[in-house]
Amino acid sequence: MNKRITKAGIIGSGFAARFHYDALKRVFSTQVEVAGAYSTGTEELQQFAEKREIKAYTNLEELIDDCDVLHVCTPPVSHEPLVIAILAKNKHVIVEKPFTGYFGDGTANFNGDLFPRETGLSHTLESLKRMLDAEKASSGKIMYAENWVYAPAIQKERELLEKTGAQILWMLGEQSHSGSHSLAYGQWKYSGGGSMVGKGCHPITAAIYLKHVEGRVRNGNPIRPKTVSSRTHAITRMPGYQDQGHLQTTYKDIEDLAMVHIVFEDGTVANLFASELVLGGVKNRLEVNTNNHRTICNIAPNDAMQAYTPNGTNFKDVYVVEKTETKEGWSSISPDEGWFNGYQHEMDAFYRSAVYGTPIESNSSLAADVMATIYAGYVSAERKGAEVTITAL
Repeated sequence: MNKRITKAGIIGSGFAARFHYDALKRVFSTQVEVAGAYSTGTEELQQFAEKREIKAYTNLEELIDDCDVLHVCTPPVSHEPLVIAILAKNKHVIVEKPFTGYFGDGTANFNGDLFPRETGLSHTLESLKRMLDAEKASSGKIMYAENWVYAPAIQKERELLEKTGAQILWMLGEQSHSGSHSLAYGQWKYSGGGSMVGKGCHPITAAIYLKHVEGRVRNGNPIRPKTVSSRTHAITRMPGYQDQGHLQTTYKDIEDLAMVHIVFEDGTVANLFASELVLGGVKNRLEVNTNNHRTICNIAPNDAMQAYTPNGTNFKDVYVVEKTETKEGWSSISPDEGWFNGYQHEMDAFYRSAVYGTPIESNSSLAADVMATIYAGYVSAERKGAEVTITAL
């Protein structure tokens, strides 16, 4: 297998753009050349490009024309038009999560607490259909950048399912931490929701993905989510919340806690949690209970490395782990956080697919199932946990 140069373009210049660029430096199955980046934030773009010695494009179409693969690392409200424009030019597109969603009615005073959740679900399904139709009409493909799918622990569970022929009976998963620092995240019109979409997309995707894998092994077809029941809460926005300064409290009209119960086509289930209410760093975990094995996937934190210091200033210049409030005492220090989170593995898989045509694990079908589940989950939460059927696309 001879390596060949693949030209990459990054759309965006924020947090996601930075870790996409870093992950590209660890792709080994082909040679990637980053042609440059484009962003509507001129100053941020210049800083991003200069630091990495790449071209700062002032014209998006020029960037698309110059590249084989485009990375969409922009706020989710912009994903759909970018994906469709890239696919129209028959280029591959790597799309950050959440894949798409509902971002309001376009009015300045839109309030995420007040709109009918059926409206959000309907708009999301229509957006998904437009994106999937654009992919069908293109020689390019959608690659859903859900790093949990490619996290080594989740991929090892994939291997166990494939080699043991196991039936997944139930799963328990969570992503939680102390909250996002982004002011945009706290507003529905920018983020498309709160904890369920912003955090819950990770364990929800992993659970749905593993049922896809099981189905392909057992009968050649993915086992898809059928119904969802959920509850959401805005704990830090309650009048009685006692703020001691450790959790983020900048949320305007989104939830900070979500609980999701998914029933799959075969009657098996997953219980998944997401919140902004957990101290001590990010909690990324999925437990898989099958008829012949049980797996606990501790993506973060894990005990690969543990460190202790009596004084946090000793670690002043040391990156310990994402979202930890203090470096004092014991820390589950991550020796290679990107590796455990699956960032480099997903990028290598995507570029191997772009060059050699190999199938990808995190594709548009998975992305569509996830978003249809999440927005059906918002309808359920509005109905105080009533079961809602998930629309298959």
